[in-house]
Amino acid sequence: MNARQLLAAAAALVVMGLGVAQAQGIKRTVVTRADVSVEGREAVVAKVELEPGVMAGRHSHPGDEISYILEGEGELLIDGEPPRKVKAGEAFVIPAGKVHDARNSGPGTMRLIGTYIVEKGKPLATPAK
Repeated sequence: MNARQLLAAAAALVVMGLGVAQAQGIKRTVVTRADVSVEGREAVVAKVELEPGVMAGRHSHPGDEISYILEGEGELLIDGEPPRKVKAGEAFVIPAGKVHDARNSGPGTMRLIGTYIVEKGKPLATPAK
């Protein structure tokens, strides 16, 4: 496995919130998982913290992501769209399967709450190729 593949694999573990590995400068804590009213789907709520300059890593989800930024500022990088600046007090929605990344471009820690409505039994996130 080359260095790029190794970094992508490490980022994927962090993005999936498995608690197996935490990349330098990013922390993800799954707060809860629960069934929703749509059969075969579940909601996953996670607290995410990115240190200044850190990127989450390009990935997608098997369902929609709805996130609210508690603190800090950054950029949301969604494939096919211009970079979007985001800051505390703002929210964003990323459709299922859309490849994206996030970068903390501010001077302090960026903290957000992410809610994912995803297919049960699938990984929370899949690294982009």
